[in-house]
Amino acid sequence: MFQSVLRTVGVYKVYERRLRAEIGRSEAPRHIGIILDGNRRWAADHGNGPNYGHLAGADTAENLLDWCREIGIRSVTIYGLSTENLSRSPEEVSEILKIVEERLDRLLHDERIYRDGVRVKAIGKVELLPETTQSILRQLEERTANFHNFYLNIAVAYGGRMEITDVVRSIASDIKDGRLSPSQITQETIAGRLYTAHLPNPEPDLIIRTSGEERLSNFLLWQGAYSELIFMDVYWPSFRKIDLMRAVRTYQRRTRRHGK
Repeated sequence: MFQSVLRTVGVYKVYERRLRAEIGRSEAPRHIGIILDGNRRWAADHGNGPNYGHLAGADTAENLLDWCREIGIRSVTIYGLSTENLSRSPEEVSEILKIVEERLDRLLHDERIYRDGVRVKAIGKVELLPETTQSILRQLEERTANFHNFYLNIAVAYGGRMEITDVVRSIASDIKDGRLSPSQITQETIAGRLYTAHLPNPEPDLIIRTSGEERLSNFLLWQGAYSELIFMDVYWPSFRKIDLMRAVRTYQRRTRRHGK
């Protein structure tokens, strides 16, 4: 059994080195979005409740930043909690929010953030979260506001339609107050007011969804208009660095047309 494990680990390392060499020959995506899906189904397959899956998924998310940094991906937007998720049972929502808060607190004190210059920002209706969670997010944003080496965006209590609705409200308010006329509204006007406007590359080159589901589920609807989409048949807690590398390799092999 032990020898079998060693052989498996050895094969994994060889495959990882091969993937690294392949993706190193082309440019990595500058910004990726990831829909972290499949926690509950992964837990059910292991004979456990949803909380077990959310904890395991949080562990995988903590490794993701290192993997992206190694590959050369500078901006990552993770879809951790949607506005629709908040309508789940009060018990599950409470457990999810507890895990979110615990991991955000760990991130706040994670030396990698400060060593590597990672700017952390929450995108979504943060005001819907508990005050303790909001406080940690504010601290993360304040302490990393001047970092520009890497960008970690945490989509929490997020919905793409709500994001666009917020932009429409903002533009309508400016028109009402005379700061903007309808004829001045352009695509750039809208893009500059989206939650991702602070990024050097606000539109993700690549969006990955785990669990085998093939839909965006209200994630970065405007920004993802021309993103390459990759759907992977692996639940998020089982997602590995080689899965990310495989997705990047697939992205590199595509010809991006941007609607042309």
